[in-house]
Amino acid sequence: MILSLCTIFFCVPFVCASLQSLNDTCIYTLDVSDPASSNNSRTLWSIILSCGWTLFACTWTAVHPNIPGIDEGKVAITSRRLFIMVMALIAPELMITWATRQFFSARAAAKDFNDRFSAQPTKGYSERRDIPGMTTTSHRHIPEGSGSQSAPNTRRLTMAHGFFASKRESRLVTEFEGWTVTHGFFAWMGGFMLYVNDEPRGTLTPDDLLQFVDEGSVDMPVISEAEVEDRSKGDGLSKGFAILQLVWFVVQLFTRYVQNLPITLLEIDTLAIAAMTCISSSLWWKKPKDVRCPYIVHWKGSADQLSRLTYDKADLDRLWGGRLRGLIYPFISLMGIEPLISPRAASSRRVPSLGGYGKYYAGIVILIGCSSGIVFGGIHCLGWNYLFQTYTQHMLWRAASLGIAGAPILLFLDLEYGIWLGRNVREYRYFIITFATISSLIYITARVTLILLMLLSFRSLPLGVYDTVVWTQFIPHF
Repeated sequence: MILSLCTIFFCVPFVCASLQSLNDTCIYTLDVSDPASSNNSRTLWSIILSCGWTLFACTWTAVHPNIPGIDEGKVAITSRRLFIMVMALIAPELMITWATRQFFSARAAAKDFNDRFSAQPTKGYSERRDIPGMTTTSHRHIPEGSGSQSAPNTRRLTMAHGFFASKRESRLVTEFEGWTVTHGFFAWMGGFMLYVNDEPRGTLTPDDLLQFVDEGSVDMPVISEAEVEDRSKGDGLSKGFAILQLVWFVVQLFTRYVQNLPITLLEIDTLAIAAMTCISSSLWWKKPKDVRCPYIVHWKGSADQLSRLTYDKADLDRLWGGRLRGLIYPFISLMGIEPLISPRAASSRRVPSLGGYGKYYAGIVILIGCSSGIVFGGIHCLGWNYLFQTYTQHMLWRAASLGIAGAPILLFLDLEYGIWLGRNVREYRYFIITFATISSLIYITARVTLILLMLLSFRSLPLGVYDTVVWTQFIPHF
């Protein structure tokens, strides 16, 4: 996927050079209703189909949704996935911000568990000479329990007093082989479901799981990276198909530049979205895809001892906007400003569709997200000298491209100022919210303008846009 991204950016100057300039005295365009002048031509539908397949392959492969609720049907799961794919088409830089949040959160979760439980925790316990009355007995065959699928190398630690001596109980401590980024992704996407009295209680965050394991309320889940990847539905075939489709699309753009053939605005937009999805795919490369069933963790105490979990209660009421909260919620969640919990997520006992992350490296996440927005707008600037039907459309495309590239800069300065204020941010919260709203409105207006101009451009395309690449020119002739 990194190679595909490099190929895309390598193709950018060639796309720019292939666009004809507006400095000519007349503009040659072709109406879409005109018949093809030769057999070596493509149609409008073939252009749309090629871009559509490329966009579908990139977004379908790049999107890694969180684990759905236990009682949710296929219609709800599919509709949620399609909604995320539409968001990836409209604002792909927000998907990068979301993926970056989850990537840093997964790394932090893996580090927290590895720091708390070393790679060989039983060795650490045996070295504690201040724990008297502790005996160790090895067990090779332990029956399945506490959600563990297998535990071949476990030890039973019997403690008479000292460590947890007040309870005077025997506790099963499993071998901890270390967590990877894949484990961190799995935990944040809702991979561990708490069961109380054999009934599902709610999804655990990595912080909840770590706290309960420390308290002895649940056993440490024993699941290897291979077992997590086995639950993933992502395979090499689907990723290979997406990469081949993307490479073929880029090769076509490159060959059209070599033969001085123009391209359409839709192809420029497809190139920009493909570049963004490559970045998000790279960040989600280790995240399991389309996992349906979480790993069961059983509560060992009584139900009265369990306090409220993180995903128990919806908190959308913290958002201002009244009835517009449903429209604001996706952007707030994708930008990582606040991991909010929707009522549907709370009722389904699952991770929010656009959540599954913590607050880690906020400044770096904002920088990566805003930088990707600048690149997204910069790629649209490749249509700077495109042959539009009117001068107004030409100026609107330029302004909208600059608006998409400039809005992330304003948003970055605004959010970084809020981070710099720290505890004093409440005194300036209205200024920060207003400035962020203005930046968002600029971006939304610019993006809608680009989409409308792309649709209007199909009414009259430049001459040569329907001509196909003559591949025989690349064959050496002797």
